[in-house]
Amino acid sequence: MKVARFRYGEADHLGMVDIADATITQIESAEPHPDQMIAFIERALAGTAPVPDGEVLPLDDVQLLAPIARPSKNVICVGKNYREHAQEFARSGFDSSAGREQQAIPDAPIVFSKAPCSLAGASDDIVVPEALSASVDYEGELGVVIGRRGRAIAAVNAYEHVFGYAVINDATVRDLQARHKQWLLGKSLDTFCPMGPWIVSGDELDPEDLELSCWVNGELRQQANTGDLIFDIPTIIETVSASMTLEPGDIIATGTPAGVGIGFEPPKFLHNGDVVRVAIGGIGEIENRIVVVSS
Repeated sequence: MKVARFRYGEADHLGMVDIADATITQIESAEPHPDQMIAFIERALAGTAPVPDGEVLPLDDVQLLAPIARPSKNVICVGKNYREHAQEFARSGFDSSAGREQQAIPDAPIVFSKAPCSLAGASDDIVVPEALSASVDYEGELGVVIGRRGRAIAAVNAYEHVFGYAVINDATVRDLQARHKQWLLGKSLDTFCPMGPWIVSGDELDPEDLELSCWVNGELRQQANTGDLIFDIPTIIETVSASMTLEPGDIIATGTPAGVGIGFEPPKFLHNGDVVRVAIGGIGEIENRIVVVSS
């Protein structure tokens, strides 16, 4: 199934997406909840998910929202999880986690986070304060959405706790990342985590064999397969859940492949009006425009 949050008229709704017909059917029976998607996920895994029972709308007539409105914690992210990207990042001078290139490949997952305020929809603008606009970068990633609560989850059981998958752009202000010697501030700006276009349930795809691509203004910048992850999804879930309880609706961004802006010489940062498109086979794509605003 493909489940989306969307805005139609003045209200936000939950709906089931039909790619073949390019439509979304409203789930009117979705129960009241601070986040209807989280409530849907919990019921789906319990076998009692509400069915599409409302108006059928063309996808072009609705605004797709971030699939999860407000997860229980920050968006959990994994850094340097593709070998070529780990190396380009270490060479870039923006990496505070490795002093020398030979330390580029991590021996354990590097975990950081993005504040929930960074979440945005599949076609929302990435809004950049002018004072922070000199080093804005993109990072196409596979997002994992947790479905079943758990702590100390063994890797062998990890997929039992996954509801589905989405596309993420882990946008970043590199200057902040370098200046503060940590990644939270540079990655947590409002709208700096576009996500969507919907959540695809785990039974519809193989997350370990998905093609990921990212374009900037139509130029292909990133292309990889999720099978190339240094630390796979079960390892990430085992690592994170050893420290914290994962809740339904929690989001994990699994890392980005080579081809980000800082990987070029000179760097290819994003500018006002640039359009970033990230696509993952079996899921869909998100496309977001950079909009620089006066601070």
